[in-house]
Amino acid sequence: NWDWRWEWTMRTKPDWFRSRQAQADFLTLPPSRHNDLPWQLLKLFNNRLNDSKANLNTLTGTHTNIPKLRAGFVGGQFWSAYLPCDTQNKDAVKRILEQMDVIHRMCQLYPETFLCVTKSSGIKQAFQEGKVASLIGVEGGHLIDSSLGVLRTLYHLGMRYLTLTHNCNTPWSDNWLVDKGDDEAESQGLSEFGKRVLKEMNRLGVMIDLSHVSVDTMRDALQLSKAPVIFSHSSAYSLCPHRRNVPDDILELVNKTRSLVMVNFYSMFVSCSKDATLSQVADHLDHIKKVAGAEAVGLGGDYDGVTELPKGLEDVSKYPDLIAELLRRNWTDTEVRGVLANNLLRVFSEVEQVSNNMQVPEEEPIPLDELDGSCRTHYGYSQASSLHLQMGALLVSLASLLLSLHPL
Repeated sequence: NWDWRWEWTMRTKPDWFRSRQAQADFLTLPPSRHNDLPWQLLKLFNNRLNDSKANLNTLTGTHTNIPKLRAGFVGGQFWSAYLPCDTQNKDAVKRILEQMDVIHRMCQLYPETFLCVTKSSGIKQAFQEGKVASLIGVEGGHLIDSSLGVLRTLYHLGMRYLTLTHNCNTPWSDNWLVDKGDDEAESQGLSEFGKRVLKEMNRLGVMIDLSHVSVDTMRDALQLSKAPVIFSHSSAYSLCPHRRNVPDDILELVNKTRSLVMVNFYSMFVSCSKDATLSQVADHLDHIKKVAGAEAVGLGGDYDGVTELPKGLEDVSKYPDLIAELLRRNWTDTEVRGVLANNLLRVFSEVEQVSNNMQVPEEEPIPLDELDGSCRTHYGYSQASSLHLQMGALLVSLASLLLSLHPL
């Protein structure tokens, strides 16, 4: 086990910290955040973890490896299982299963470092064993392929949060590019099926993640969810008006619903430029605390999922320097404990409690005519619906043929 208090003191050694040494037990909490290392393992090695260059003890060229995790006193990670939007209506489900598999194999290959867990209590257990609590967050609602059955299956495989969209709409939810004007609103937030997805996530005990979604989707989810929600890697819009960030009126709803915003370190979301600083990240934490409350603040990171990072937060080893900055700004020990882990553990625990009280699963599938993709089969949908769709397609084909023979 790491002696956090003494190692931290030996690492930083500022006078302000030595005077607080008796209160330094907050360092025994496991931080939890969003990390895209599995995406790097896919891109660099096609998930071949036994490749000598993929050894996480010696891995180079990434923001994350085991020595950096140790140096940063990282006791917990939500590893992001992510695939881009170009998998939608193609091989999204296959590819997300592979990314979840590589996270499980990380735990199997490095059992002295990682412990895969699926409960809030498991995070505490992992830290007591001196291991990095490893959880799975699925980044992108397109990865469930508009299927409640796939949603449930991913839960059984360890998914404990789902980001409702990535950088594209799903057939049932709108993404942040709608607010930017680059995408058209299709569901005006959440469709009726999208609302059923939320209800099923509440029933299962899957945290609803609103990073990457449109403001209307944020509002719908915050109003509909029976449990607190999270923004797994988003910052404050008032400080950097990027549409991936959270505006103040939504932060007020975060406060009312006891939800959580975990600050993203991507420079473009921190300073709205390629250059940012650790101090500016702390400004975002300050602002969210001011508007939504100290219990609404967390650390999102987004290491290995972004390119430009703030000066002073170049990789996962730098987390202690950010905590030092918060202490310099007179954050209390309780508030720091919250940022590190307690706020996330509270939300996770409340999501689990809501799950225990909801028994009947959602079963009504998305209407077939709301799905895209030419390679879909229609099994399970009514014969009338299938016939209607087939007749519709036939009429379109006939109309095209007639136009080609007799152009207007």
